[in-house]
Amino acid sequence: MSALYFVLGLPLAGGLALAFIGHWSRARDVNVVFSLGTFVAACFLTAQVINEGPQYVWDRQFFIDPLNVFLVTLTAFVGLTTAIFSRPYMRIEQDHGKMTPRRMQLYHSMYQLFSFTMLLGFTTNNLGIIWVAMEAATLTTVLLVSVYRTSASLEAAWKYFILCGVGIAQALFGTILVYMAADKAMGLDHASLLWSDLNGIKDQLDPAIMTLAFVFLLVGYGTKIGLVPLHSWLPDAHAEGPTPVSAVLSGLLLNVAMYAVLRFKVLTDGALDSNMAGQLMMGFGLLSVVVAAFFLSRQKDVKRMFSYSSIEHMGLITFAFGMGGPVANFAGLLHMTVHSLVKSAIFFTVGHATQKAGTQVMSEIRGLIKVNPTVGWGLILGVMAILGMPPFGVFASEFLILTTAMRDQPWATPFLFLALGVAFASMLVRVLPMVFGDTTLKALAHPPALIPVFLHLTLGLVLGLYIPPYLNAWYVQAARLLGG
Repeated sequence: MSALYFVLGLPLAGGLALAFIGHWSRARDVNVVFSLGTFVAACFLTAQVINEGPQYVWDRQFFIDPLNVFLVTLTAFVGLTTAIFSRPYMRIEQDHGKMTPRRMQLYHSMYQLFSFTMLLGFTTNNLGIIWVAMEAATLTTVLLVSVYRTSASLEAAWKYFILCGVGIAQALFGTILVYMAADKAMGLDHASLLWSDLNGIKDQLDPAIMTLAFVFLLVGYGTKIGLVPLHSWLPDAHAEGPTPVSAVLSGLLLNVAMYAVLRFKVLTDGALDSNMAGQLMMGFGLLSVVVAAFFLSRQKDVKRMFSYSSIEHMGLITFAFGMGGPVANFAGLLHMTVHSLVKSAIFFTVGHATQKAGTQVMSEIRGLIKVNPTVGWGLILGVMAILGMPPFGVFASEFLILTTAMRDQPWATPFLFLALGVAFASMLVRVLPMVFGDTTLKALAHPPALIPVFLHLTLGLVLGLYIPPYLNAWYVQAARLLGG
């Protein structure tokens, strides 16, 4: 029996169970237990794929291969650590009156359902179900962003719903066009939206239809990735929602949308003789990196600043996959991994810092190293990691991306260096006073959950120094599958 049934079944069952008991005082622990079960099931699924190779499940509607198996494990792992972080965080929010029992019930239930939708998007073989999963993820995230029920959070949720709803509609039209191309190639009686079927006949798909389809798909799913100019929902959603939601938005949801784009890029590359898909991705990616870097310098809200950092890094990942080739694809996959780990760790520390200071305005947060040394050190180490300081994994992936760009796309290299330099200076000049400045605040009332922070940062450091052979093999196989 495939472990995939448990990977998908546990978060779905958790969402249903917590819809009834999510307001209990022990619901935070139940949330962690379901997340732990999902992670264990993901590890078993990984072991099955390592031992037996790619597998189909449930009449080939689900497909696990080197491209998605490590993303499934990463999603389950970050989902678990975020659930652990949210235990003390949401307790403090409840003590402050921001969370009522009904809101806690909604939060815990939607957290598990959100995990289910992301894992469904990663594992399904059906391109239509990928769209359904992304739409379901949008709906669950809207409820999570608006859980505080303040005017600002409701506005952010509405903006998120409208913009991503329009984007998902574009992705639906693109998916329909892909089915039209499949119909022409396979015949109406045999037309399929199963990616494995389409991948086998991708060279027979109509180039004109696939070109138009990929444009709609990149715009649609690019809205969920946060690519400029489709990004405006992301800073608001991060700033107004609970910090655990910000962590999974940046660390996980953006990866799902990127994964969807990559699956369609493989089909488009096979149908066309040109690198149209890669050129579009490089254009959107480079624009996102540059624009987000300069917006970083204008931010006053700490969560908004790190949301623009997410846009910058997703732009860099998009640019890497747009270049294609074994090295750039390898670097893009590595960057997806370390960005998820490091950015979620940063949001964990920011959550504790803003709770103590009572504000998200960076100029009013000072002396974290004195308020709680572990929070202060976690934040500064996380920032150094996300800025690409060696020997963290972000440095390794950015080095590979930049050196590949120098060789294959030299015109883009100056823009990348400029953007990364601006981001480095803008972020560091704001974070250093937050950590080392003078303060009169007392220590945190509740011990913060910082094990996830340093676990993530340790993994990010290890991936900069040494990539385990089995993980390296996944990256190599996935990079080869993406082609380019």
